[in-house]
Amino acid sequence: MDGRNRNVIKPGIEVAIVLKQHQRSGQLTEGIVKDILTNSSFHPHGIKVRLEDGQVGRVKEIL
Repeated sequence: MDGRNRNVIKPGIEVAIVLKQHQRSGQLTEGIVKDILTNSSFHPHGIKVRLEDGQVGRVKEIL
């Protein structure tokens, strides 16, 4: 499942995000969602989240 719809992303779920510095390469980082940072219900590049370890990026996959 992809991470473009906000209603499927909840704090505590495991996701794969792309960090700002990895947008060109598409390298994914896995972690647990702490906060949802995007306010809109849909974003074409993925909903922006903060992981429990503090990293911020856009959700590409829900694991």
